[in-house]
Amino acid sequence: IRAAFKTCCDGKQAAILVPTTILAYQHFKTFGERLKDFPVTVDFINRFKTAKEKKETLQKVAEGKIDIIIGTHALLSKDVKFKDLGLMVIDEEQKFGVTAKEKLKHLRTTVDSLTLTATPIPRTLQFSLMGARDLSIINTPPPNRQPIQTEVMVFNEDAIRDIIYYETERGGQVFFIHNRVNGLAEMKSFIQGLCPDVSIAYAHGQMDGDQLEDTILDFMDRKYDVLVCTNIVESGVDIPNVNTIIVNNAHQFGLSDLHQLRGRVGRSNKKAFCYLMAPPMSTLPVDSRKRLSTLEQYSDLGSGFQIAMRDLDIRGAGNMLGGEQSGFIAEIGFEMYQKILDEAIRELKRSDFKDLFKEEIEKQDDFVRDCSIDTDLEILIPDTYVESITERLSLYSRLDNCETEQDLKDFHTEMLDRFGPIPAPVEDLFTTVRCRRIAVELGFEKMTLKNETLKCFFVSNPDSPYFQSETFNGILQFLQKGTNKAKLKQVGKNGILVVEEVKTMKTLYSFLSRMKESLP
Repeated sequence: IRAAFKTCCDGKQAAILVPTTILAYQHFKTFGERLKDFPVTVDFINRFKTAKEKKETLQKVAEGKIDIIIGTHALLSKDVKFKDLGLMVIDEEQKFGVTAKEKLKHLRTTVDSLTLTATPIPRTLQFSLMGARDLSIINTPPPNRQPIQTEVMVFNEDAIRDIIYYETERGGQVFFIHNRVNGLAEMKSFIQGLCPDVSIAYAHGQMDGDQLEDTILDFMDRKYDVLVCTNIVESGVDIPNVNTIIVNNAHQFGLSDLHQLRGRVGRSNKKAFCYLMAPPMSTLPVDSRKRLSTLEQYSDLGSGFQIAMRDLDIRGAGNMLGGEQSGFIAEIGFEMYQKILDEAIRELKRSDFKDLFKEEIEKQDDFVRDCSIDTDLEILIPDTYVESITERLSLYSRLDNCETEQDLKDFHTEMLDRFGPIPAPVEDLFTTVRCRRIAVELGFEKMTLKNETLKCFFVSNPDSPYFQSETFNGILQFLQKGTNKAKLKQVGKNGILVVEEVKTMKTLYSFLSRMKESLP
């Protein structure tokens, strides 16, 4: 609200995009209440307004007579024209698809955007984690809030009856979420049969607008004890007196949906309860089990971020530039994925966007991030030395992450201690890691050692500042001394250094070390 007000003070307009009609109306009331003493005009558009009313509202937006407009997806239509839009706020971001978000970008490139969500979609969270978006986390709950007790259970008539009576007897109300419009009336009758003296209403998004609004408002006024509904209440319905929620078939909901539904209760200083009803855990798919156990595990206040991180872990980060908002990251692993992404971003910074990142590139003296070594020598951890495949993979991974000479020495000592005397192929593996580190400093992208011939491939981009660097000039001077069996070759645009009679990894290490020491 403050950000929107600040935008209006600067003579621009603010647009608040929300996923549901109920939330649009609720925000309209909140904004109106907070800003009533200021010369700021607030209005909203949703599907309950007539075509004539919508047209009038949009006309005022285009003329700049409305400062803050609140609306659902209708705000993204071509009919909506702003006089001078300054801020776009997206509430409940996880409810919008990539297409909707792209439309927002094209509204105007100079518009500031603020995204609000308790559980970001994996793709959005990934954008923040890699630094493409700023991220701020609000961890402090309002005063006197208590964590919501979350329980996963099998559908049970006696349990449902006890839960409803416990809540109504302490003066509270209950949400019963059944996400099938067709079976909603039957579910209401079923619960009425269990609790005959409790007043029950039902609501869903396909109802007539006025009827839906009346039902929700009557429930807010405590005319009903239980509201049987679809997940229409998920986004932003704020009823402090509701302190128990029962979610039927919880395994069919996504993680953020369940977290949002759970957030509908516990909005006062009373202890709140959330019951997730699902078939026995043993019969559920792996992902469903992970989702339900995540919610049970993270029930503290402000745990939405951990849930979103777990969602990223379960579903993957999706496409950076494509339409999917989650994807199979597990197939290549998160670390490998980040590595590939990092390399691609570096490449773009140095080529297509070099003017934008000129200062950053000048500060960097590492022209190569990694060097691959391909050889016909036996360089590995033999299965006779470490039998377990999993353990060998783990050791390879740890060796790859050794960044300093001290790290390598410590790891060498640990292997000697754990597995006994180190065989020659493993010693060569340690030497290879040392060679790779020096090769990166020298600016080699790739090295091959086959048939006792070493080929070192320089930076592949012929326009790279590497070829004007002291490193490259130092290598040329080292080669001109003529004490080595080495010569430079040009293959296409790429420069290659060829050295004969390199028989072992130790010979390679010795050659690279001498070259490095000769540099200025």
